[in-house]
Amino acid sequence: MKTFKNPIIPGFYPDPSICRVGDDYYLVTSSFEYFPGVPIFHSKDLVNWKQIGHVLDRPEQLNLDQTPNSRGIYAPTIRYHDGTFYMITTFVVSKEGARRNFYVTATDPAGPWSDPVWLEGAPGIDPSLFFDDDGKVYYTGNRKPPSGRKYKKHNEIWLQELDLEKKQLVGPTYSLWDGALKNAHAQEAPHLYKINGWYYLIIAEGGTGHTHAVTIARSQEVTGPYEMTETNPILTHRHLGNHHPIVNVGHADIVETQHGDWWMVALASRPYGGYYRNLGRETFLVPFIWEDGWPIVNPGKGIIEPEMEFPNLPEHKWPALPYADSFESEQLDDIWNFLRTPRGDFWSLTDRPGYLRLKAKQETIMEEENPAFVGRRQQHINFLVQTVMEFEPKAEHETAGIVLLQNHHFQFRVEVLLEGSQTFVRLVRREAGEDDIIAKEQVDHDKIYLKVEAQGQDYTFFYTTKPFDWQVLAENVDGRILSTDLAGGFIGAYIGMYCSGNGKDTANFADFDWFEYRGLEE
Repeated sequence: MKTFKNPIIPGFYPDPSICRVGDDYYLVTSSFEYFPGVPIFHSKDLVNWKQIGHVLDRPEQLNLDQTPNSRGIYAPTIRYHDGTFYMITTFVVSKEGARRNFYVTATDPAGPWSDPVWLEGAPGIDPSLFFDDDGKVYYTGNRKPPSGRKYKKHNEIWLQELDLEKKQLVGPTYSLWDGALKNAHAQEAPHLYKINGWYYLIIAEGGTGHTHAVTIARSQEVTGPYEMTETNPILTHRHLGNHHPIVNVGHADIVETQHGDWWMVALASRPYGGYYRNLGRETFLVPFIWEDGWPIVNPGKGIIEPEMEFPNLPEHKWPALPYADSFESEQLDDIWNFLRTPRGDFWSLTDRPGYLRLKAKQETIMEEENPAFVGRRQQHINFLVQTVMEFEPKAEHETAGIVLLQNHHFQFRVEVLLEGSQTFVRLVRREAGEDDIIAKEQVDHDKIYLKVEAQGQDYTFFYTTKPFDWQVLAENVDGRILSTDLAGGFIGAYIGMYCSGNGKDTANFADFDWFEYRGLEE
């Protein structure tokens, strides 16, 4: 039996949404405060995915200025209809949760995508679009029930027609369903489908933590009433305990293959070193069948497994991505992101060809700002990352190096700095907004190699000024501060390059010749 391994997209790629166009599958995920927004992937076999870009890749599409940690772009949905791709999502603007919903369109999923169409009168999060047989288009989202909440975080799923020509919601709103799991809270992530004459509504319940779940209801009319199956929830791992290798399963979308098989994508996490989820919420794949008009997920087992039978599709592998980026291109690879919308001329691949140059900004990575940081997701439990940097600090406020980042209050920084007339490399552990210098060593060269090796939650940090003559800066450092279980929020860990004037103007910069990331045997 040919098998595949879950997750199909490892690392911080949550809230997956999927659609099929012929033999091609497209998938999008949330991106929160990172830019570009909404990574988009292409697959031929549902298992092997290639990133083809970002949906929101222009500042005029996505203004993330001062967007707080774990706010920004939530839960996109991708749909295809009559030659056009649609991506609809929520932009959570502030700590208070102020939110706006919008959609963009494209004829090519790789882009360019249109500027946002902002929808008025669309409360809630996790919007989705449904194209009915009669040509009508419907918007679904969640909201507080008009009659009031019966318990904390009690939401309902609602529906309204969307006029694509007028680009606005029209007509009455309809309350569809408030879920199957009473008092479970956080009814969200609705997706509507029409299958064999029935309208099916799949939602998430229980919040995106350990009690996450997928539930379903159906109706013979798009506006309801909706009845639920007695077998709800149709997918959850809440009953498997904190030591199960896959936890907090939920937020699902479904797709039918060209051969009539059905598959579900969902988010879940892989805890390690205890119930700690440095990788964030990842994208998983699981099959299901229809039985008596309702889905049965992974028949006979009912859960997502780490290894499962390969879909009945020809395997289509993409060329493997290189472990190292030598920055020879004129544009950054899709794997890289900025914190919030990049403002100012702070990075370049052309000032010194073959290098990524980061120009020090006043903003720091210890603030909810747009610092001179370029990073990528951690995608493996065990990993190695290394780079070589040329940086000559000229004032004590200038620093540059690499960062292992959960958010502005929880991170590790391996940075080069000046103290008096001496140059040092140091490891800073930042927890709950307080910096602790773990190690510091003097260096006498402006070219320095930096490396981190992680085995589970044990992180060892190295440096050298001579290739491969590695010196230990600190070993067996506890990496759990990079988990949302300590740091809070909804995102996974990032790793990247950084340069800052730490609140002061400077013309200095750091040059990175290459950056290598690779997963190690697990």
